[in-house]
Amino acid sequence: MRCIAALIASLALGGCMDAQERAPTPGILSSQSIPASMQGVHAKQLFGAQPRGSEHAPAAYGSYAKGCLAGAVALPESGPTWQAMRLSRNRNWGHPETIDLIRKLSRHAAEQPGWNGLYVGDISQPRGGPMLSGHRSHQMGLDADIWLRPADDLALNRAARENISSISMRRENGAYTNGNWTRAHHEIVKAAAKDRRTARIFIFPGAKVQMCKNETGDRAWLRKVRPWWGHHYHFHVRLNCPENARGCVEQAAPPPGDGCAEAQQWVRNILNPPPPDPDAPKPKPRRELTMADLPRQCVAVLQAE
Repeated sequence: MRCIAALIASLALGGCMDAQERAPTPGILSSQSIPASMQGVHAKQLFGAQPRGSEHAPAAYGSYAKGCLAGAVALPESGPTWQAMRLSRNRNWGHPETIDLIRKLSRHAAEQPGWNGLYVGDISQPRGGPMLSGHRSHQMGLDADIWLRPADDLALNRAARENISSISMRRENGAYTNGNWTRAHHEIVKAAAKDRRTARIFIFPGAKVQMCKNETGDRAWLRKVRPWWGHHYHFHVRLNCPENARGCVEQAAPPPGDGCAEAQQWVRNILNPPPPDPDAPKPKPRRELTMADLPRQCVAVLQAE
């Protein structure tokens, strides 16, 4: 109990246990005042400058689009059934549950015809938080992008991983899948959705509709697969908050049912776009997040060794 109390009170290294001895269920970090050096600075600049994870027990703080990650672990750049892509971005960090799910899913992918495993895109920065470019989410280490290009070569060097591209699976602006889509894609997405830790999977509407048509067995997993713009070069796996995570905010659960009717409506709207609503309010310009927008625990995450 004294070690746990020390962990909660610590402002930096995370308490009296070292990385090997930490309990798997961490306490919540103390909230910290924002130091002058962080005030008014774009949070993405602060988090994007971090080269490695913090010396804390693993914990996700905040929400998927306004949060940070303590005690992140890196997905090794190469493994027996995966390769991390775009290594220059240093976004192959995540919560241990995310890294474990990716490893497990890659083994399943390696069993599919034409696949030796997975090419893994962005997970998170070493301490999560807003990214220097790209995603608004991926801030707690609980999101991962999985390339839809079959990983048939797991001996790519760093230069190749910077320059090779994934392959689009869409046709008619995402209303349908194209000839690159195979049953293996269906099975890999299905395996990811059936993992109990998965909250949602985002993929283009035509893929969701195709999976709805092809699935003849248990359809419960389809509920987690949600249509979303883009996501035709990769699919996005989002994990639930880990068990007993006291600083992590869950996303609302998907609506009941398999979601196939909603995906079909997306397709209809792509093929026959509804007229614009003249009374729709103009979207507000997005502003850059600062530390004031994030949980106060994120200050301790940044300040730690």
